[in-house]
Amino acid sequence: MAETILINIGGCVAGRVAAFAAKKALQGNKVIIFNSEKAVIIGKKKDILERYKHKFSLGRDPQKGPHFHRVSDKVMRRIIRGMLPRKKTKGREALKRVLCFRGIPEKFVEKEKEMKIIAKADAINFLTLHDICKLLGKEK
Repeated sequence: MAETILINIGGCVAGRVAAFAAKKALQGNKVIIFNSEKAVIIGKKKDILERYKHKFSLGRDPQKGPHFHRVSDKVMRRIIRGMLPRKKTKGREALKRVLCFRGIPEKFVEKEKEMKIIAKADAINFLTLHDICKLLGKEK
């Protein structure tokens, strides 16, 4: 009964998408997320940037950690990982069933009509994951 769920998250709230993806992955479905750079974090821009800068400043020693990615698809995957019981076997297996992409890869372009779109963000104050990663230095 395991199915593949394709999700286009352009303009959607990252936390809501992550909760949906985590639940579907725990149920045994394969979840593929596209346009992760367009996911939205709601809040004041200054507060969001402060929080992410603080997180990234924690991982100064590259061999010890904690390790925080500065690329939008990896950041989205980490948000989903936070919603899974990753220290248990079922959580580790569920995380293996989640894939995140920036943009839409060539092999999925023809399946674009099958993709689910979760409710778009209606907030005024927000930053996209692309903007956050761009300000932190890795994404172009």
